[in-house]
Amino acid sequence: MSKGEKQMSTESANTSRLVTKIRWVVESANSRIKQWKYLGHVLPTSQIPYIGDFIRIVYSLCNRYLKPLSHGNADEEEILGCKMLHLSKQVNVLQQHVEEQHLNRRSGCWEPVEDLRGFPYLDEEQLRNLTCGTYHLRLSPNYAQEHLEGDCLIQVHKEESGLVRVRLQSRHVSSRSYQIWIKYDEGNIIAWYCKCRAGARVVGMCSHIAAILWFLGNARHNIQTGFGVRNWGDFVEDANNIPTPVDESESSDEGDSETEE
Repeated sequence: MSKGEKQMSTESANTSRLVTKIRWVVESANSRIKQWKYLGHVLPTSQIPYIGDFIRIVYSLCNRYLKPLSHGNADEEEILGCKMLHLSKQVNVLQQHVEEQHLNRRSGCWEPVEDLRGFPYLDEEQLRNLTCGTYHLRLSPNYAQEHLEGDCLIQVHKEESGLVRVRLQSRHVSSRSYQIWIKYDEGNIIAWYCKCRAGARVVGMCSHIAAILWFLGNARHNIQTGFGVRNWGDFVEDANNIPTPVDESESSDEGDSETEE
């Protein structure tokens, strides 16, 4: 972004997401090296002759015992790539609507709602199709745990059906919050827009929108879905029961971050 800009354009945000979608596997491979204590720090120059051998040993161990970084279906991945390229050429129509109608400044046309009826149910496959990946979905439960129970205001438009506005607090800066708009009909999510740095993109979405869609479209319908206070005692009793870590290297935006991932 240029100096003074607070949000990337839709084109820039889309391009950034395409880059990180390709880059994440390389960054993830590099992060595996840094998990080894010896290679996770600055090494003295006296060790330069041996670094290459150490890295080859570490990668041999990783290749033998760790799961592959990419284990998806090649045809499905190619379809996803074509979809993302197609979306990267689109504009954010909801952003245009919000700016033309000044919906970010008008408060009288919105009313709070506790039970959002009519919002479409979204299964895991639908959510993956919307987010163009799994990174944001893995992040959504933790995001919901931190914010949706107390620092999230959900409103609907009084006159325009199928338009919801959400105010969500930043997970990095307590004094900052973001406005999110989602357009939907009876069975589909039509468009989305967030005021965060990468919120204008249509190739997937920022983590704020993904968390709201995950909560409104899926989690609130599933009683068994847990996103409250985590009981870490379960992991003490059974050390094998370790939650899957979220690979931070795939994210490009994430809009409220002060330093980019």
